[in-house]
Formats: sequence, structure tokens, C-alpha cells
Amino acid sequence: MKKKILAVLLTAAMVATMTACGGGSSEKETEAPAQSGEQAGDDAEAPAEDAGVDAEAPAGNGADFKIGLITDVGGVNDGSFNQSAWEGLQRAMDELGVEASYLESATDADYVPNIETFVDEECDLIICVGYMLADATRTAAEANPDVKFAIIDDATIELDNVSCLMFKQEQASYLVGYVAGLMTEADNIGFVIGMANENMNLFGYGYCAGALDANPDVKIQQINANSFADPATGKSSANKCITDGADIIFHAAGATGQGVIEACSEADGVYAIGVDSDQAHLAPETIITSAMKRVDNAVYDSVQALINGTLEGGIHTYDLAAGGVDIAPTQDLLTDDVIKAVEEVKTKIISGEVVVPSTQAEFEAAYGDVYELD
Repeated sequence: MKKKILAVLLTAAMVATMTACGGGSSEKETEAPAQSGEQAGDDAEAPAEDAGVDAEAPAGNGADFKIGLITDVGGVNDGSFNQSAWEGLQRAMDELGVEASYLESATDADYVPNIETFVDEECDLIICVGYMLADATRTAAEANPDVKFAIIDDATIELDNVSCLMFKQEQASYLVGYVAGLMTEADNIGFVIGMANENMNLFGYGYCAGALDANPDVKIQQINANSFADPATGKSSANKCITDGADIIFHAAGATGQGVIEACSEADGVYAIGVDSDQAHLAPETIITSAMKRVDNAVYDSVQALINGTLEGGIHTYDLAAGGVDIAPTQDLLTDDVIKAVEEVKTKIISGEVVVPSTQAEFEAAYGDVYELD
């Protein structure tokens, strides 16, 4: 059956150039975001199967290690991707005793100088948050082979001193899409993406697949905000979906998603779905669930492996079975029937009975040519 999905491409005005984060100055633990690292660490002990951690290796002294984290645009208080990474590093400070700090990137021009700052400070591990830092990370890693790097959401760097931390985000997105398909009363839902590309589209494939499997009649509006740091565009994108009848909207857009949540909060009978971390605390009466991407786990595991002397280059993948992705534990706005249905489909994904599409070709083969954010 031909499924109905309205794809709307919205080109956002790019964020105005901001002053670059200062050379040499890094934010310390006292600059932590409002949500505590302990809260983010709940139920976070399951490592990826291939996370480079050897449980039998003798533990080193965490106090001997200095870690630097570089955010992508949106900053450490984005309530999403960057914040989750910092919370994982906070947990490593608390539990492993490492010294750590972060630098925020206001624009992509900050990537190189921020990395250079941490190289100059002789950090033992530099963690770069997001695929947009890939070029800067690769250049720095090649020039500094004795420094270890980790990059989140990029698998293109093939260097012995670079750990690529990847996630099966399509699996978590499938689960929240399944929720949306079951809970929509209008048979009309929305999806706002921060940027359409091969990596980010995984969120879309999963969300659309889950929604259609739960509700073949659902209409899915798709909007590309073309920014991870523009809440105003996120809000206008969500309002467009709402005007066109959507009653649930999922965002995979970093800080841009804050505008999506705000628009849903202001509209009567419209719910939002968060991303990366459990975002329910941002709008408890509006956010019905979140697609969790355990960046905090990946960061913590990498630091632990560094201390143990087992951190290796290459790709380390976090999936649903290993606790690397999941649906949020906050489920106050979900009915018992929906929770039961999601748990059942989660089991099917882990067993392999349900295979979530991870490419456009796989999605089209299963659902027809309906995903158009590329």
C-alpha cells in the first residue's frame, strides 16, 4: 500500500556568527549544565559490545589522566547531544577521578583552535562531539599520533589513535515512531531534523518505519531545519507541522529542537518527542518520550578504557541490545497498552525479528519511496 508522507524541505537561516570560544580557556566542572551527571547515568552501566573496554585489565589511576571535550554548535547546555556527552564525562570525573574540561564551539571555525588548545594542554584524550568535527579531528590526529582522540557519530577516520563512537540511532527512533503511530489521534505526525545527511537520516528511517508499522494510515510531515543551533527555526518548523494537522512531533535537531518543544507546549493537544537524552524534564506535560542515544555511556566507556590501557582506534558501535540506544525511561504520558507494545517490539528488534532500515534503499524496499529528506 502506498503510504502517505508529506516531505517539506525548509532551509533555515544559518546562525549568526558568534565570538569563538577563547583560545586556552576551558570550562571546568563547576560549569556543568542543570541536569546532573548522576541523573544521566541512571541505568547507564551497559557498555557497547565493542567499546574497547577490557573488564579484566588492571585499572590505572584516573587522577593521572586529563580529558578534553569539544562540543559541536549548540553548546554544552543544548539539553541533547552535547549535554549528554558532558554528563558522561562528569560521571567519569566523579567515579574514575579524571581531570576534565570542555570547550564549546559557537561555529565550525572553532573546531580547529579548540582542538589545538587541548593538544597544547597535553590532554590524554580529546573527545570531539559530532561528525561535523571529523575533518578537524583527522588533521589533528595525524599531526599528533601520541594523543588519543574519540569522535562521536563519525566512522570515516581510520587512524590508530582515533576511536569512532557510533550508534544505532535508527533503533531508538523506531521505538518512538512506534509510540507516535499508536498515540496520534489525527493520524498525522511530524519530524524535524537538524540536518539531512547519511548519518542524521538514520533518525528519520527509524521514526518513519516505526510509525508506519504501528499505524499504516499515518501521515508523516518531514522538515529539514538545516541547523542544530536555531530554536527559532525549530519552532517555526513545528508550527508548520501543527498548522498542517500534526499532533505529535519528533525532533532530531540538537538545540534547534528546543524550539520544537516550545511550539508543541504552546499548542493545545500537541505532544513532542525528544532526542539523545530523556528530555521529559524540559516539558513534562508535552514530551511523551525520547529516543535516547547514550552518548554519555560511550564517553564514560572511552575514559574507562583509556585508564585501563585498552582504548583502541577503530569503530565501536552502541546498539539497543548493548544499552547504547533506547526509549526513555520516563513514560508517565504513555498508556499501559503503548508501553507493553513498545516492550514487545523492542524484544523483536534485539532478537532480529524486526530489522530497522538503516539506508534509504532498505527503507524504500520495505515501505515504498516515501522518505525524501536527503
